[in-house]
Amino acid sequence: MNNTLKKIWNIVSTALVILIVLCAVFLMGSRILGYQCFTVISGSMEPIYKVGDLLYVKKVDVNTIKEGDPITFILNEELVVATHRVVRVDAENKRFYTKGDANEIEDNDPVHFNNVIGVPQFSIPKLGYVSDFVQNPPGMYITIGIGAVLILLVFLPDMIGKKKEEENEEAAAVQTEINTTAEENEKLKAELAQLRAEMESKKGE
Repeated sequence: MNNTLKKIWNIVSTALVILIVLCAVFLMGSRILGYQCFTVISGSMEPIYKVGDLLYVKKVDVNTIKEGDPITFILNEELVVATHRVVRVDAENKRFYTKGDANEIEDNDPVHFNNVIGVPQFSIPKLGYVSDFVQNPPGMYITIGIGAVLILLVFLPDMIGKKKEEENEEAAAVQTEINTTAEENEKLKAELAQLRAEMESKKGE
């Protein structure tokens, strides 16, 4: 691989690695900071949260939640998660009454304080599609495969270059040895010729 192609490949591979790392940080690293990620699957909170957006939700003290705040909560016994806006607070019975911004009526059932997961802090448009893809088969397997291939391709040029360099060094060492042997042979021939000349000279005397 010549230097120009190697430089281009290094730039491309570095960019891909950075992209993967950033995705991993946004998808997984957020948990270290106390966020839970949820993908928006309906348009009930449009235009603020659109289908496919990835919500970053953080747990808060439910007593600090007030009317007008969006909350993420467990909707039913099937553990379906929803995000709607609080329209009324029943502190005495520990209930939030909610409604989707795009819905015309309130939700049928109030949300118990214990079912509140947290409050959305921010969202990233369309990243939810990526999150769902990489966390569920077959996308998970495809992502792992792509990661493995990328890692291989990142290190392969260096491995090939190192092997070629070793081969060149071995070839150079062999050539040096051949040259050294040839020089020694020439030197030996010269010594033999000189010795022969000396012997001929002595015979002539």
